[in-house]
Parts: sequence; structure tokens; C-alpha cells
Amino acid sequence: MDVTQAKARIDFLVKELNRHNQLYYIHSNPEISDFEFDSLLKELSELENQFPLLATEWSPTQRVGSDLNQSFEQATHRYPMLSLGNTYDFNELDQFDQRVAKGLEGQLYQYVCELKYDGTSISITYENGKLSKAITRGDGTVGDVVTQNVKTIKSIPLELTGDFQKVVEFRGEIIMPHAAFERLNKERINNNEQAFANPRNAASGSLKIQNSAEVAKRGLDSFLYYVISDQLKENSHFEKIKKAASWGLKIPQHIDRFDGIDQVKNFINYWDNERYNLPFDIDGIVIKVDSAQQQEQLGMTAKTPRWAISYKFKAEQAFSKLMTVSYQVGRTGAITPVANLEPVQLAGTTVKRASIHNADQIELHDLHLNDTVIIEKGGEIIPKIVGVDKTKRSAEFQKVKFITHCPECGTELIRIDGEAKHYCPNEDGCPPQIKGKIEHFIGRKAMNIATGEATIDLLYEQGLIKNVGDLYQLKKSQIARLERFADKSAENLILSIEQSKQVPYHKVLFGLGIRFVGETVAKKLALSCPSIHELRQKTFEELIQIEEVGDKIAESIVLYFQKPEHLELIQRLDEAGVQLKGEVAEAKGEQLKGLNIIISGVFERHSREELKTLIELHGGKNVSSISKQTHYVLAGQGIGPSKLEKAQQLNIPIIDEAFFENLIKP
Repeated sequence: MDVTQAKARIDFLVKELNRHNQLYYIHSNPEISDFEFDSLLKELSELENQFPLLATEWSPTQRVGSDLNQSFEQATHRYPMLSLGNTYDFNELDQFDQRVAKGLEGQLYQYVCELKYDGTSISITYENGKLSKAITRGDGTVGDVVTQNVKTIKSIPLELTGDFQKVVEFRGEIIMPHAAFERLNKERINNNEQAFANPRNAASGSLKIQNSAEVAKRGLDSFLYYVISDQLKENSHFEKIKKAASWGLKIPQHIDRFDGIDQVKNFINYWDNERYNLPFDIDGIVIKVDSAQQQEQLGMTAKTPRWAISYKFKAEQAFSKLMTVSYQVGRTGAITPVANLEPVQLAGTTVKRASIHNADQIELHDLHLNDTVIIEKGGEIIPKIVGVDKTKRSAEFQKVKFITHCPECGTELIRIDGEAKHYCPNEDGCPPQIKGKIEHFIGRKAMNIATGEATIDLLYEQGLIKNVGDLYQLKKSQIARLERFADKSAENLILSIEQSKQVPYHKVLFGLGIRFVGETVAKKLALSCPSIHELRQKTFEELIQIEEVGDKIAESIVLYFQKPEHLELIQRLDEAGVQLKGEVAEAKGEQLKGLNIIISGVFERHSREELKTLIELHGGKNVSSISKQTHYVLAGQGIGPSKLEKAQQLNIPIIDEAFFENLIKP
């Protein structure tokens, strides 16, 4: 592979891995198994080692995936929450053992083995024996503060008992046991809500609910498996965990200490079979050097500790017959092929359907009807086809050909350069797209209208709504006569629609479903263009000057406002009283005119967003990275060490919150 080919492959891998990181950590909706993700990451790492000049600081190999949710307050971890290196075979486990032995230069050492819980990571701090703060992993340096939600989990004590340390931090996993998961999904299905794909997604999603009372109903559980304290005398990780148990904390039930890697392998083999009898999901085994002193001696890489590794179980596979292929149309018009299979047992469930993702996957596997296909349920998510047993293929088997027209409205499909999916371009006339847009519009993160998918289907099928503008024309009498509705439920829906007229402009903008315009971009657009009428006048060149807006987003916005039906919809929403303007903050002065300021850390009197607004209102500019053009670093608690070091190297003044407040005084 030459440099040009390597760059193309690296660019592809970076883009794809970043996308999957976001799906996994932010949306809790992974498309691929852990094994596939790690294989891609390993390929990228090897290419970057082979072509070091092509490696960048934005590569997924340089950071931990993020689960940050901007609806929560953020806090900086006292010590970074690093991820672990992964392996799937014993040869790599032997290599890990050899590196440990070499690093410890002949010292005797022991390993501690624990189950790798399939949930969401958490850091919990106790001060003077009381639970004071709980933070998600986030990007490894900064996480979301979810203290109130964590306090609802009954297995996590609000107060410690015994001879606890004054300040102590525990790290562990929030999980959802199978029984709670099944109960939750049954309730969601009965309420016409989408079921969670697996317990990990359910645990992750539950921990980020804004209402802690709702979190308390979810039946979350936890295991805490790491202790950080300056006062603990124990050198052994195993003994620290036992100490934590004496303070009233729930530690791993299945944890053991071994003298050599062969005993570790026996532990792995046992749990590879026994995991199916557990009341919760695990996806592997974590192996750690027991001695804290030896851990410190072995040290860390930029991303992972050298003294620990996780052995991940390979996804269970099964063989089935491909009967037919059907095609689903999503909200954005994306076409997803779905394999309809001869029913087969896989990972404890009966599988009848599997995702094929796109036309490229059909070609990659050269799929034929009646093929014997290999299906996998990695991470207990939606099964997918990962291979074909071509030795069982007959000459009569018909090759699967991707459709050319939309299965719902008959419109000829298109494929945009650089994208894997085919799309139906008939966004305003294709039923699944119309209903999908309405469902997106009413969602909690958009207009927060209290209804669901089943109601939207019913209203659409009855001809009462054809777009989101029709929601504001609905009458109670129209709804009350529908199946499953009564006067009270009809009244509640009308009331919720009326209340949505007070939803802020940036959420309305997100709810419109303009392609590529997510929550963050919608906020940036609303800040730069205080009304939707001002936004529609922006040119492509003007749009790309807005923070977070790139070429694809700008092009999508321009195209959206070129359609007469979209302009008509906006007019109807305006006439209905929906908020299509934001409050314009008036400038407070020019004390910071011409100054570039970067913000880092956590502050006592202001949130980071408030500080950014104050900088702009006083004529300054927020910047995201330090350079020679940066005038000040506004630093709070937990400022990133790399930012601090770079600021000192460039002799850039580092100011605190009080100094900043003096700067902007009239």
C-alpha cells in the first residue's frame, strides 16, 4: 500500500470509527459489534504506525469515545477514565503477559480477574462518607454529572459504613439486570414506545433521563470494581475491593486472584460458557495486575493502562437460510435492506430477521436467495449477516439485487456521492418519511408533544395529518372519535400541542428535521440567526462561517429553504404561534473587542455556556484551541493539562473567573 492508498483508507477509517463512537456512546444505538469496531480500530492503529505522518490528533486511536450529553452539567475527572485494550484470543493474552513480565523485570506478580459487565461506566465520589458526586465516563477527561440519578440506584449506598476514607472515589458499571430489562420493554411496548435493543442500551439511556424519579423506576443495578484514595494503605487491588465491600459497597460477585496467565485462561473458559446463566449481561473478562505499586511501574499509554486488558468473548453465531429481502424506509429516506430468515436460535432468542445495512453489504457477501448465511448477534444488538457458506449454494439460487425504486411510493432511488445508503428523494410525499418527520418533530428533544408513534400512524391513516403543520389544526372532536381515544386523552393531546408553542426556537429548528442539523447545530444556528426568516436568507458562504456548520450542513439548509412546500410549512407554523424567533441578547459593551478567549475547566459562578455568551456580548470571540492568536485562557477547576502546558509554552495569560469578571466591568 502506497501513501495515497494509506491516506484514503485512514480517512475512511477515522470517519467511520468516529461515527460508530457517536452511535455507541451518545445515541446508545450501535450498528456494529465490539469485535468489528476493535478490528477496524486495530487496522487504523497499524496503518498509523506504518505511516506516522498520516496520524492526527483527531484520530479515534488518540481518544476515548464520548457519551457527553449537553443537557447535564459537566465535571472534570480527578484522574482520567481510560479505556482498556481489548483482545479476542489467547495468543494476544500471552503477549500481554510477556509485556507485563518484561516491564516488571523479573518481579513476581499476580493477576486479578473480574467479569466485564455490559453496562455504562460511572465514577462515584464519597466525601466524609456521603455520596457527593457521580460522573459518567464522558470523553475520559470530562463527564456528565448524574448524581441525582445515581442516588436512585438501591445497590449504591448514600452513606458508607466502617472505617472509610475522608475522600474516596469508586469506579464501576451501571447495569440493567435481565428481569428489569424485560419488565421495562414490556411496559414500553404496551405504551406504544420503541423497545430497547439490549440491557446495555437501556442502562445507558436510563442513566441520562432528566427526571430522577423516572430513573428510580428502571431497576438499575451496579458493581464497583476500582478504588481511588490517597489514604488507602493496601497495595493490592484485590484487597482494596474487599475493603470497599466492608464500607457497604456492592463489589463484583465473581472476582479471583491468580498466579499465572494459564489460570487466567481457565477463568475465561469457565465464564465463556457460564455467562448465559447470569442474571445480567457480560461481554468478557477484565485482567489486572494486582499490585498498585507494579501498576504504577508499568504505567499508561495515552489511552490505556499497560497493567490491564480485557478479554472479550466473540459474538455468538448461527447458520440460517435467507428466504427473502425486504426494504425499510427511514425518516430521512434512507433505504435499509432486511434479511428475512428461516427461524434459528441465537444467544437465547429466536432470530427471524437480520440487518444487511446497505447495497454494498449485499455485494460484499454476494447474497443469493436461499443462501445459507452466517448471522451474528454481537453485543446482543440486532442480528446481522456476516458471511455466507457458499459451498451450500446451488446454481438455481437467484442473486439478490438492490431495488431501484422506493418500496413505499415508487420514486426512483438516488445515492449521494460518498454515502453508503440509497435514498428516496420524495421526502414530502413518501408515507414513512412523512410519519418519521412528524415523530421526530414531536420528540422529547424537539417539541415534546405527549404522544407516540402509534398515534401518529393513526392520525396519518385517518387523513388528519400530512405534515407537522397539521398538528396545530387538530380539533378535540376529531381525535376523540378515533379508536383508543376518549374525551380526556383527546383533550390531553390538544393541550400538549398547545403547550409546544412555547418550546424555544432552537428546538423547533431541530424538530424540523433538516438533514444533518442535530441539537448542537440547531443551537448554533439559532444563536447566529435569531429568526428562521433570517436563517432562510443566508447563503452557503455565510452559513459555513457559523460555528459547527460545514459544507454538507450548509448545502442541506440551502436546499431545504429552496422547496416551496417547506416555506409554506414555516408560514403555517408561524401563524399557529410556534416560536420561530429567539431572544436576541443585546451587546453589553466592547471590553473584549478583538480578544480571542478559550475556556477550560469547571467554574463556580457561571456555566461554560454562560461564559461563552458573556464573551460574545462584550465583543470577544470564543476559540476552541490554543494558538499564538489566543489572548487569554479562562481557566476553571480541572483545566486540561495539555491546554495548560501549551498556554505556558506560548506565554498566554491564564485568568480565573474573578479576573474575567473584572475585565467585563463597565
